[in-house]
Amino acid sequence: MPAGRPSKPIEQKRLLGNPGKRAMPDENSVVLMQQVEEVPEPPRPLLKYGQDLWDRIWGMGATWVSDTSDLELLTMTCEMIDERWNLRVKVMQSDDAAMRRGLRELDRQIVTNLSLLGFTPSDRSRLGVAEVKAKSKLEELMERRAGRFEDGAN
Repeated sequence: MPAGRPSKPIEQKRLLGNPGKRAMPDENSVVLMQQVEEVPEPPRPLLKYGQDLWDRIWGMGATWVSDTSDLELLTMTCEMIDERWNLRVKVMQSDDAAMRRGLRELDRQIVTNLSLLGFTPSDRSRLGVAEVKAKSKLEELMERRAGRFEDGAN
């Protein structure tokens, strides 16, 4: 498989007006996934750290994570987090190099899965989901002013 720059999501191409003029799927043929209203229950039991990740992912990524197509990958990632915490305790208590390598490999798998789910800055940007933007001085001043008015001060 050739390496190179990943393709732009169709949503970004539509926003830009499709400058490459390549054929794109008809907008009516795209299946829209319904955004979840509340955090679904994991299909399998999770321990504390896996459950914490489950809740955070649904809290942050509910606009792009699907409770149908992404459910198994997310569940496996949360299970890996539970496994990671248990393995990390064992690694910290021993000098076993094989266990330490296993922990590092598990870390890589977790990062890969989080990337597939859109939870790295570059993946969110590629998906066109979010962009980190610093506040301008004007925005900060406007927020402070709005806060003063909410507190009853003039």
